[in-house]
Amino acid sequence: MSLQWEQVIVHSVDPVTLGQWWATALGWVVVHASDDEFEIRPAPDRLPGLDFVRIEETKKAKSRLHLDFRPDDQDAEVARLVAHGAQRVDIGQGEEASWVVLADPEGNEFCVLGQRPQ
Repeated sequence: MSLQWEQVIVHSVDPVTLGQWWATALGWVVVHASDDEFEIRPAPDRLPGLDFVRIEETKKAKSRLHLDFRPDDQDAEVARLVAHGAQRVDIGQGEEASWVVLADPEGNEFCVLGQRPQ
């Protein structure tokens, strides 16, 4: 048996706007766009991707799944993402956490990790 991870589905009230926000944040390319679905990937032929799919209800609770990103410079990346529209959120991580929790414009949490321990 062989499985290939193709994409993560993100439910969204506005998939085009949220998908474009993530495409810009990650520097990814759009591979499919319609009013109800917006898919992005690191490159047209690279997987996995993120597929934003319309859903009418807004987010109601902490996400059960979120993405972690490890940048070269955590402070600079957090500042860039906040300037791009992300917001810092507290999901109980505490003040001593080595990661920063942010949320995209629809409230989906993601983490910007600190430097990898060596």
